Amino acid sequence: MSIEIDEQKEYIKKIAEENLNKNMKYTILTMGCQLNENDSEKISGMAEQMGYSKTEKFEEANLAIINTCCVRENAEERLFGKVGELKNLKEKNNMIIAIGGCMMQEKHMAEKIKKSYPHVDIVFGTHTLHKLPEDIFKVINSRKRIQDVIDIDGRVYEGLPISRANNVQASITIMYGCDNFCTYCIVPYVRGRERSRNPEDIINEVKEVVKQGYKEIMLLGQNVNSYMRAETKRGECKSRINSFAKLLREINKIEGIERIRFISPHPKDFSDDVIEAIRDCDKVCKFVHLPLQSGSTNMLKVMNRKYTKEQYLELVEKMKNKIPEIKFSTDIIVGFAGETEEDFEETLDVVRKVRFEQVFMFIYSRRKGTPGDKMENQIPEDIKHKRFDRLKELVETQISENNKEYLNTIQEVLVEGPSKSDETMLTGRTEANKVVVFNGTEDMINTIQKVKLVEDHMWYFKGRVIKEL
Repeated sequence: MSIEIDEQKEYIKKIAEENLNKNMKYTILTMGCQLNENDSEKISGMAEQMGYSKTEKFEEANLAIINTCCVRENAEERLFGKVGELKNLKEKNNMIIAIGGCMMQEKHMAEKIKKSYPHVDIVFGTHTLHKLPEDIFKVINSRKRIQDVIDIDGRVYEGLPISRANNVQASITIMYGCDNFCTYCIVPYVRGRERSRNPEDIINEVKEVVKQGYKEIMLLGQNVNSYMRAETKRGECKSRINSFAKLLREINKIEGIERIRFISPHPKDFSDDVIEAIRDCDKVCKFVHLPLQSGSTNMLKVMNRKYTKEQYLELVEKMKNKIPEIKFSTDIIVGFAGETEEDFEETLDVVRKVRFEQVFMFIYSRRKGTPGDKMENQIPEDIKHKRFDRLKELVETQISENNKEYLNTIQEVLVEGPSKSDETMLTGRTEANKVVVFNGTEDMINTIQKVKLVEDHMWYFKGRVIKEL
């Protein structure tokens, strides 16, 4: 554990002493991706050790934290709306308001919060998340506003407490940052360059979540299949586990884990050793999220994705040949600058050929500070929306067709808990990430059950538990 984390633990202890017997509460609003959600779990871990208990209601909170995302434009509108609401609650609850995450790494956004929202106490960035206890302590004792954002790439800090939001799947970050600089994406500018965690620290965390009863882990990174690449190039990797494939194989050996998933890989870095590790490791799900973004080689070049349509399809075929049961999900951006009707048809062609199980579709949203924002040939909003609707129609048709092959089959379902739409039913997921709702008993939660899929409802199946004889 580093000196910096030891220092923060001292601040945690001091705040916990001040909060003793005061029934102090915190709430956290998380925007964006699973990496942000994992950061929020660490923020929650620190808050709870500081003597705050969690509430979902902002009006009950003494500490309100917003962990921002800057990938989508509507995230800004949502943030400013919520910050405005908190102004009236601040005095009532003597509330400390802290805003962190990716959006605060954008200078213009941090400055806007500073100038337009004086009731915000703390602004912190992605590289200073670990210093939140110190920042909160200073606000408690001085009531001065704090802006704690650094532009340089942050370090990888181990030893932060964590309070996991999910009781069945544990998310474990294996690396931070991104070196790819896709022209539509702000992430490298706000998350910094690629930095990998030591494999021993990752493995220890996996073993710890096994002790806590978790059956599934999700390995997280902006580009997981370049794990340890930067460190190896610089001669800094001293471990024999010096690649993503080796990390998968090592985690697969750990007793107690039933399923291993990961997001997100980059198609250009999907090497044979990773494909073979997925094939050979019985716990690694044969379900891969493989971001496409566009099916047009021309658009992929403009996006700086560093692969062609043909290379993407070849990779899919190679994976299907080596792992016949493999299934795919993907991300697609509609309406990036310069996208022609022919380019969009190329995307539809890839969707028809691959037949994805899930497609996360996004209408291109310009982000200040990216090359894409400066491009002159922006696509009109009405055209973007029409293309999005056409893609959605194709995807839904395919999913409906794909679902027929699952109907009346027996699947292994990891049971997550009561269904959100009907608490008398249980819900869980298959290896291919299909949601299944079924009648069951509480003792089935966090176990894998054999379930026959008997009804198809497009986005989920109804199932029936198959009892062992």
